[in-house]
Amino acid sequence: MTSARDRLDPASREPLDQLLQAVPGGFNAIPDIVERRAFVAGLLAQMTAGLPPNENVVFEDHVAPGPAGAPDVPVRVYRPVQASGIALPAIFFIHGGGMVIGDIEGEHLTAMMMCEAVNAVVISTGYRKAPEDPHPAQMEDCYAALLWAAANSGTLEFDLGRLAIFGGSAGGNLAIATSMLARDRGGPALCFLMAPYPMIDDRNETPSSHEILDIGIWDRAGNIEAWEWFLGGKPADGYAAPARASDLAGLPPAFIDVGDMDLFRDEDIAFVARLLQAGVPTEFHVYPGAYHASEVFAPQAELSQRIVGNRIAALRRALHG
Repeated sequence: MTSARDRLDPASREPLDQLLQAVPGGFNAIPDIVERRAFVAGLLAQMTAGLPPNENVVFEDHVAPGPAGAPDVPVRVYRPVQASGIALPAIFFIHGGGMVIGDIEGEHLTAMMMCEAVNAVVISTGYRKAPEDPHPAQMEDCYAALLWAAANSGTLEFDLGRLAIFGGSAGGNLAIATSMLARDRGGPALCFLMAPYPMIDDRNETPSSHEILDIGIWDRAGNIEAWEWFLGGKPADGYAAPARASDLAGLPPAFIDVGDMDLFRDEDIAFVARLLQAGVPTEFHVYPGAYHASEVFAPQAELSQRIVGNRIAALRRALHG
């Protein structure tokens, strides 16, 4: 019988095998969350060490006022060098990490690449992490940063009428949840929602959530643990777990993709069906052989380049017509 690992794209599997040699069981096997965060940050730094700086993009760090009674939110704003004084479209960018790891720095190169490739201002936000700060801290931080960005669109030189939101994995959850908050609270209008392989269902009942057990990247045990920390012992509502949301109407036109070897495959398929049924125009891709975030671990693989290329093309269509 073919194992799950045998179904991975061969060119994408090699760096995953190297990770498992260094850390048997993958980084989710590191029990202490502080040590796990440090390991992932070090791994990402190692993967990007020696890459030349992108001289076509400039960036600047800011802080946005946090939610009432909460700390300020870190924000990094990227802009193409050749676009000074021009009101470009913008992408509000939310990093991933299962709600428990990750930061702006960890997705710095992705945000920079997106800024140049799409020719857009990219506004990358941080947020508090679980288990120290469970839901709704993450969503409220993202929404506070979105409000700040919209209020400062003139200073940041972007067109508020062409503002998209992007986030992968946990960032995909937060991109969807932030879009729902903007809809429900009368917040900034978003013209496009891109959520690669979003983490949206706390129930872990789908076939794929039982299928992806030990490939070494975001397996079932790690996902269950992350949801427990994220929810902090409270039941999930439709903002915490968008798969539970009762009303998806009124969300921006959407783009979602997922690998067929990703634990989130089936919850994402079901969510896309509900978006379409709610009248939300949605583009959806399933990539055979792709595991969770495989394009991050194996950026040179043909599969990874196809995944990223489709995202960039969709963002350009949405923001530039």
